[in-house]
Amino acid sequence: MKKKVIIFSSIIVSLAVIFTYIYQSREPFAVNGTGNSFYEKDTQTVLSDKKWLLTFTKEFKQESIKGNESIYVTDKDGKKVDTVLEITEAFVALSPPEGGYDPSKGPYELHISGEIESVDGKTLGEKKKITFTAMEQLPTITSKKELNSLFAARLEQLKQEREESNSFFGFGKEESISGSDVGGAKNADMAVENESRGGSDGHSETNVQVQGVDEADIVKTDGDFIYQVTDQKLKITKVKPVEEIAVLTELRYQEFNPHQLFVDENQLVVIGHHWDEKMMYDGYGYKGSESRIMPMHEATKAIIYDITDRANPTVQKTVTLEGNYVSSRKIENHVYLITNKYADFWMLEERPEADLRPRFSDTQGEEEGEMEEVPYKDIRYFPDSTEDNFMTIATLDLNQPQEDASITTYVGSGDQIYMSKENLYVAVPNYGYGPNWANNESTEVYKFAVDGMNVEFRANGAIPGHLLNQFSMDEYKGHFRVAATKGQTWDENSPSSNHLFILDEGMNVVSSVEDLARGERIYSVRFMQDKAYVVTFKEVDPLFVFDLSNPNDPKVLGELKIPGFSNYLHPYDENHLIGFGYDTKLEKDQWGTRVLTNGVKISLFDVSDPTNPLEKHTEIIGGQATHSPLNHDHKALLFNKEKDIFAFPITMYDENNKDHSYRLAFEGALVYGIDTEKGFTLHTKITHQPENTMYEDWENMVQRILYIDKHLYTVTPKGIKATEITW
Repeated sequence: MKKKVIIFSSIIVSLAVIFTYIYQSREPFAVNGTGNSFYEKDTQTVLSDKKWLLTFTKEFKQESIKGNESIYVTDKDGKKVDTVLEITEAFVALSPPEGGYDPSKGPYELHISGEIESVDGKTLGEKKKITFTAMEQLPTITSKKELNSLFAARLEQLKQEREESNSFFGFGKEESISGSDVGGAKNADMAVENESRGGSDGHSETNVQVQGVDEADIVKTDGDFIYQVTDQKLKITKVKPVEEIAVLTELRYQEFNPHQLFVDENQLVVIGHHWDEKMMYDGYGYKGSESRIMPMHEATKAIIYDITDRANPTVQKTVTLEGNYVSSRKIENHVYLITNKYADFWMLEERPEADLRPRFSDTQGEEEGEMEEVPYKDIRYFPDSTEDNFMTIATLDLNQPQEDASITTYVGSGDQIYMSKENLYVAVPNYGYGPNWANNESTEVYKFAVDGMNVEFRANGAIPGHLLNQFSMDEYKGHFRVAATKGQTWDENSPSSNHLFILDEGMNVVSSVEDLARGERIYSVRFMQDKAYVVTFKEVDPLFVFDLSNPNDPKVLGELKIPGFSNYLHPYDENHLIGFGYDTKLEKDQWGTRVLTNGVKISLFDVSDPTNPLEKHTEIIGGQATHSPLNHDHKALLFNKEKDIFAFPITMYDENNKDHSYRLAFEGALVYGIDTEKGFTLHTKITHQPENTMYEDWENMVQRILYIDKHLYTVTPKGIKATEITW
């Protein structure tokens, strides 16, 4: 029996080696671009100002690209177009002629020479050719026929890709797939200004990325009341006077699970997941004589309450959008809500007349409105996107809740957003298949101008690599800055690298700093006016300091390597930066060297000399299993420099040296003070857990820490506790 197992294992290993060799030799060096797959028989449609971004599965020899002889565009008459070629270490960009591609001179062809070489001497092989037409403005869907034709073409493309992928020997041809069918859970001005805007007392506000752009959270306060969504209910708690904390309102919901909320004087906006069992399970049915109704898998609901009487909130307006919740922002009296809905276009094979449009309802008061399809005139599409989702942007005016919400839908979607007071940016990942696929990825970024109820598409651009989170993006003085990782840390044949790009108002890359910290990935980013701070990690934590004062010539000024890494960076003042993450240790075993977390770590970085950043003070909390919501959610932080508060929820574990097991040591809130000379001082520990508990009780876990006047308030799903600020 043992002999048979050995023989079988040997056969499996041999086959794996053979298949890997064939797989790698099939197309060891490939090119990919943002947008649709590179099928020569396909004709893409792009905007006339399209800037082609070409990435490669391996590092390429820049000298093997002979300018416009290797990569160029021809018009319908075969004449070369006057494009501009830019070659960098990470990608090749081809900019359109001045004034963009003339739609009347298409179709165009983008030619890519097969003689382009990788650093190990492989070539692309056959010449690549992409046929495309151009249009000057973002197109609008005009009819069901046009929308269904768009998705029918996408369905056919996916079928072709699937057929080729199913054949092992065909695997690795140039294909692309989008990866943004996910919802969201994660600096024009320094966030240090977000501390408190009420003098020595007042009340705290949500820790947000951009001053003046509010972000929804699970807990909010207006200084007199605390508003909380948890466990499928809304709670409003009166917290003044502090001796008489009392829950005034507890609303329980059916078919609605609230996730986040905004508070604006006497209005409260509750946002969450809505489901309708009738729509989900009653089959497809008919609407009218032609349109099929697709099953509604999920929807996002926003409820606006009048809370003039906190004990009796009344519904002013309810907006429901079909699709999963991505994120939201609030600027003054306007709330911007972004959702993604996957288009069930696979149903077109059985039901060619299916109505694929996302649905919405906009009603006044308590009454539930009937879901209606978004009008075709309000649906636009990004012509070169491979996204199979509808992204809907809804704008609500809290000053005029009786007015209809402004709703616009785009075919194409994103999984990360950044918003300034003037613009909304949506990032869309675009991945490639084939050998070293992870090194052949890029991110498309769509820019929308925001002005009150109006959200209008302005431009789009692309960069190589993928983004970590919303802090990877920033807008400052008309430029968009973004940091990205290209490749994966586990790919030793084509190691990851990290880049920072600066784009102009038209979303064209004007400068970059590339190829940092090879073999590592980005763990945190913070843009602070003319500076940027980026943490990468694999075994040690390099903190890079960037000078972005000249957008055309960004530079790395300094670098610091220390154990551990920071998940989140927060400004303390213009010369100091707080890092929050994990301490780490290296452990060797028969499989090699592993990196293990070794407690939560807070660092105070001195960046007064940007050429020589220093880790001035550190604090390591708990053992290996210790963790905090702040490791992945910046809204869990309460920071106020004036009150000397740096507070966060945490669950601490200690290791038993005898059996290396872990036991709960503490769950609750830790409140630190920070002094640039003395470092971190633990002011107090606050817990809601029963004494001598072995496991943390979810209902008593601290989710947020707030301050109102001279008290801290710790908020758990079960209750709220006030603690006097005595330091």
